[in-house]
Amino acid sequence: MANPKRRHSQQRTSTRRAHDFLVAASVSECPNCHERKLPHRVCPKCGYYKGREITAVKEKS
Repeated sequence: MANPKRRHSQQRTSTRRAHDFLVAASVSECPNCHERKLPHRVCPKCGYYKGREITAVKEKS
């Protein structure tokens, strides 16, 4: 198994990692309750997806 002969410089390492940053998750608006939700998923607030109720959501007391 090959081993590196010299260590990589900090600039070379940083240049390689320049695109390895975290990206914020894209969110869309629920057309039923207007809360923010992940696209193509059931809304966790109201339980609707594509205009139909998929899950019954318990209300907080």
